[in-house]
Amino acid sequence: MKRALDIILSLFGLLLVLPISIPIMLILRFTDEGEIFYIQQRVGKGGKLFGILKFSTMVKNSPNMGAGLLTVENYPRIFPFGRFLRKTKLNEIPQLINILKGEMSIVGPRPQVPTHFDFFPEHVKKEIVKITTGLTGIGSIVFRDEETMLHNNGKTYDEYYRNDIAPYKGELELWYIKNMSLRLDLVLIFLTAWVIFFPDSRLYEKVLKDLPQR
Repeated sequence: MKRALDIILSLFGLLLVLPISIPIMLILRFTDEGEIFYIQQRVGKGGKLFGILKFSTMVKNSPNMGAGLLTVENYPRIFPFGRFLRKTKLNEIPQLINILKGEMSIVGPRPQVPTHFDFFPEHVKKEIVKITTGLTGIGSIVFRDEETMLHNNGKTYDEYYRNDIAPYKGELELWYIKNMSLRLDLVLIFLTAWVIFFPDSRLYEKVLKDLPQR
């Protein structure tokens, strides 16, 4: 049922965003570096790597600059239009293709680059690779302001991610795996849309009262 829902929603989503996607692709093609898509290797189900698709928002050499694979708020490697795409989450639209291909699900643990996946404790990694990663999930909702957190914490980016973000995000993903259901997926889809329009809202705490404590 989950896979059927993924196929239906991804197909519907691709049709729905087509009028938006075409102008985005044209703007990307004729501005900045002219790149439309960005492909990055992420850890998927079974621990296998796959190429996650995004609209290009940063310079090509981004992984070798500053915070490396981590993206922080107001970082100069992000293009002006790319900043808009990231804020509105429109840069994630191409991942509907990943979902259609079966590499991702609408809802699931957010796929990590190998380096950041290794920041998770072993017991978390063991469980995450058992299911398909997602376009959104509880980790994405709770850490929707991750870029700001990385920018304002006073620690090195890797240190803060490893010691402060990854442990709790891992527990959130375990919570999702334990409570997986169609109803929960629909709730998380709603909450994802909610925090896009109301980024400071903590509605998820009222709706999901049994979340792990920070």
